[in-house]
Amino acid sequence: MSFAKASDLLRLAEMAAARHMGVALQEIEDEFGVDRRTAQRMTRALEACFPNVETHTDTQRRKFWSLRGEDARLMRARGIRDSELAAIDLAIRRAEREGATNEVRALASLRDRLLASMPGPHARRAEADAEAMLEAHGFASRPGPRVRIDPVLLDTIAEALKAPNVLTIVYAGERDNAPRARVVEPYGLLLGTRRYLVAREPDGDGGLRHFRLDRVHAARLEPQSFCRDPGFSLEAHAARAFGSFHAAREFGEVAWRFAPSAAPTALQFVFHPGQQMTEAPDGALIVRFRASGWLEMAWHLYQWGDKVEVLEPDGLRELVERHRRTDFPALP
Repeated sequence: MSFAKASDLLRLAEMAAARHMGVALQEIEDEFGVDRRTAQRMTRALEACFPNVETHTDTQRRKFWSLRGEDARLMRARGIRDSELAAIDLAIRRAEREGATNEVRALASLRDRLLASMPGPHARRAEADAEAMLEAHGFASRPGPRVRIDPVLLDTIAEALKAPNVLTIVYAGERDNAPRARVVEPYGLLLGTRRYLVAREPDGDGGLRHFRLDRVHAARLEPQSFCRDPGFSLEAHAARAFGSFHAAREFGEVAWRFAPSAAPTALQFVFHPGQQMTEAPDGALIVRFRASGWLEMAWHLYQWGDKVEVLEPDGLRELVERHRRTDFPALP
């Protein structure tokens, strides 16, 4: 067996030991980038090398392989690799940069628990190697300005989202003369240039609203819980906007044309999860997607100077047309 195949088999054993349900063929295909036959061969190799492999089939007739007993304990005893520790450290620093205090605490706790499970010399070596990898990266978080958010406020919202529980927030909207208390049912957080709490007001029209976190003066967790709409998807909801700001009246088709000189750079960007890219005969790049949030689009497009043209919608084109500079020395 080659080194690469042995490494893949150990990774598969880790997956089978770590997941409560075990690992299915589709997950093996996705993780290792293999076809169904190769995935099946890998499960046979797993059964041959580890005598404590168990299999079961769920109600959808999907077969799962799980590792139990001594074999599972052996996988857990392998500790954490320096690359894995470096990835956790990077995630902690990014979360700190973004002010995501709950994630910082959770990741730091996970890091400490993993290191505590390793023999002292191995743990120290992993930490030293991880630190070297962080230095080699040259960065640990996304630079740039951000809005400060009270960690206590984020803690309260996180607790409400987990239960889920009703929240009372003291909020000052654009049209409010002074902050006032509002009872809301929280559905999620949108993180971007601005951060928004996605929530529904029980006494409202039933629609979802967005509350800017920098305008939330206080939040109180209420004892009563509520039932979220089972059909709601935060990912799908977030995709209706370019950034974190949603505007129903702006939602629709968006099309940008990047000049041939900027096309290779633009090809490296994911502007929107639903984007479609088309290369024009002259080398230009056309990017299309459906979303709202023209102002955040304009903020981003400004960085491209005169190397991008808005094809549609008309409102966005009018917003950026007079600000397409020719003297930017570099592309984003």
